[in-house]
Amino acid sequence: MRPLIRTARCCLLRARVRAMATLPMAPAAAISSSSTRPLFSSSRPNRILLARFFPTTLAPAGARGLRTAAAAAAVEVGGVRIARDDVVKEDDPTNNVPDTIFSKIGLQLHRRDSHPLGILKNTIYDYFDKNFAGQFDKFDDLCPLVSVKQNFDDVLVPADHVSRSYNDTYYVDSQTVLRCHTSAHQAELLRDGHTHFLVTGDVYRRDSIDSTHYPVFHQMEGFRVFSPDDWSDSGMDGTAYAAADLKKTLEGLARHLFGAVEMRWVDTYFPFTNPSFELEIYFQDDWLEVLGCGVTEQEILKRNGRTDHVAWAFGLGLERLAMVLFDIPDIRLFWSSDKRFTSQFSEGKLGVKFKPFSKFPPCYKDMSFWINDAFTENNLCEVVRGIAGDLVEEVKLIDNFTNKKGMTSHCYRIAYRSMERSLTDEEINNLQLNVRESVQSKLNVELR
Repeated sequence: MRPLIRTARCCLLRARVRAMATLPMAPAAAISSSSTRPLFSSSRPNRILLARFFPTTLAPAGARGLRTAAAAAAVEVGGVRIARDDVVKEDDPTNNVPDTIFSKIGLQLHRRDSHPLGILKNTIYDYFDKNFAGQFDKFDDLCPLVSVKQNFDDVLVPADHVSRSYNDTYYVDSQTVLRCHTSAHQAELLRDGHTHFLVTGDVYRRDSIDSTHYPVFHQMEGFRVFSPDDWSDSGMDGTAYAAADLKKTLEGLARHLFGAVEMRWVDTYFPFTNPSFELEIYFQDDWLEVLGCGVTEQEILKRNGRTDHVAWAFGLGLERLAMVLFDIPDIRLFWSSDKRFTSQFSEGKLGVKFKPFSKFPPCYKDMSFWINDAFTENNLCEVVRGIAGDLVEEVKLIDNFTNKKGMTSHCYRIAYRSMERSLTDEEINNLQLNVRESVQSKLNVELR
């Protein structure tokens, strides 16, 4: 397959990406807060959030050297050279990508064979190689900069959907984003003639802060196209045939990963599949959602030259499954370079149980303030991450009330904890002071 971006210079890269975006981005004010998040992967819960524009890039006060280092750095993904100025642009009011996010581009944890995410990816590859020898093309090095058209329009996400807001998505400019899901490459791969493919990559979403959420995570998408000849003798129509094949394929994948487990299918909704399902397994005395999937909407196939065909697609979050299979308690650990973490895993060994190497206590700091109409929790979390980075473990709303004047107050409890060392009182106090100052200035709230 030809590279997603065909030039080594990102200025030309973005011009090409923007040229692909034939539909305008929905303005933030038009986005309904009652929409559901278009998650094909089950690695994030649906979130109902205000679609407000967050105009400024955050400067991490707790990591002042990051911007200088990032400015001089450039990464290469799939043959594309990406510099900081291609992603973090202070002079563009539509840009909301901080340096902390740029620093993750190009790390590609899923391509490290001895990393839990790489081990899981390769185990899934093994299943498809064994059961569909030579059929599925694999892509794990596609550039994460995509157009709004690729990320949303090509997979039928409605123009007023909340996921298009600056509150949920990282915008490089008004028509270019860091992909929210690997489905962003679906249409181009179909146009290039691929009918069976697996796409794995890092994806980016502005999100909450806790042990299972991180603004960068990893997905795998699978896609299979059927021609009329495939189902003509089955006694089923194309949709029923594709749905039956999809369920058989994914039940086999679940057994490959988890062993002989009880399974159930749950009907759900995604903009790009109909019917749509989630697969759950009974594992460790609880029902676990493994992935989302469905029969591809005919409009997607029609737009990409497959009018008489049907297809299925699935998406799964690698972190979600790896945390269960490897007993990893905190999503931040996947980004650790501490040898006490990395040395525990070996290529080809799925399900080695993680042994905690430290149990440093968390330190809790509360912060109360009067919110304004533009306030959203995602923006708060972005400010906290910009200051504390991976030293923040959780941001949780613990109290809220509205006074007689109609002013609403929120109280958030911030948990600071390193997975690798003990934090000093001085460090934590400085972090909290910087967080308070930045929350007040960046979000225009009144501290209490």
